[in-house]
Amino acid sequence: MNEPGPGARGNPFFRNAAAKIASLPMILTALVVFVGGTAWTVVYSFTNSKLLPKLNFVGLDQYRRLWSTERWVVSVENLLVYGVFMLVFSLLMGFVLAALMDQKIRFENTFRTIFLYPFALSFIVTGLVWQWILNPEFGVQHVVRSLGFENFTFDPLYNQDIVIYGILIAALWQGTGLIMCIMLAGLRGIDEDIWKAARVDGIPAWKTYVFIIIPMMRPVFITSLVLIGAAIVKVYDLVVAQTGGGPGIASEVPAKYVYQNMFYAQNLGQGFAASTMMLISVAVLVVPWAYLEFSGRQRHG
Repeated sequence: MNEPGPGARGNPFFRNAAAKIASLPMILTALVVFVGGTAWTVVYSFTNSKLLPKLNFVGLDQYRRLWSTERWVVSVENLLVYGVFMLVFSLLMGFVLAALMDQKIRFENTFRTIFLYPFALSFIVTGLVWQWILNPEFGVQHVVRSLGFENFTFDPLYNQDIVIYGILIAALWQGTGLIMCIMLAGLRGIDEDIWKAARVDGIPAWKTYVFIIIPMMRPVFITSLVLIGAAIVKVYDLVVAQTGGGPGIASEVPAKYVYQNMFYAQNLGQGFAASTMMLISVAVLVVPWAYLEFSGRQRHG
């Protein structure tokens, strides 16, 4: 077999040529499906497409209509509230549980399985289960009242002001276990000598976590943030299973708005416009982070 010449070996383009050739189908698929599909969605968001896509451009009319629709505005507000609390509590609870699990407790495997088990369930199952648990007639409220606390009230799924928090409870129950396992893997990757040095220096455990361990786990936190962020943006089935968007439109979310317009209202243009706004919201968060992350690596690399 002919060996590559000195010029080929020195050219970075020809390094790992076999791996690059093998990855071409995946790259082409990504370009066609993801990039092409995204561009197609953005283009048709400027049309008045109904049941079928048509290149009949109407400028920004779909976006004006979108932001003048109460259902969309409520869904964006709900996503902001849900997203902020989901990010904070998922990271906080996941890290605390992982830190406790890292103390070499007895029956660790059992506890880890218990915490991770909800993630194995679909969001539909989780939503239905928590719909029963939060039902005031036979759920938590009924159980507490049967114990003698007759004035106790806990019906978040039937209260327009706090219904999004009822959905948040179910989402945290399902997703926190995965974040705990990711954080635990990060903690187990910390060199034991760091802990020994901190104890010798008399540094309290909480300071060791805050000022030493957490900064060292930056890649783990970034991975967790990406996973949580993706789950936040695409939240849909949990809402449908628990509330169906109700009471009224109090628990609407953007993904549900897109689905209803594209498949029920048969208004593709409006659905594409809503999808594009979701894409922009993700890009606003991801692009600056990616720029800072990779530009920082190049400066230090």
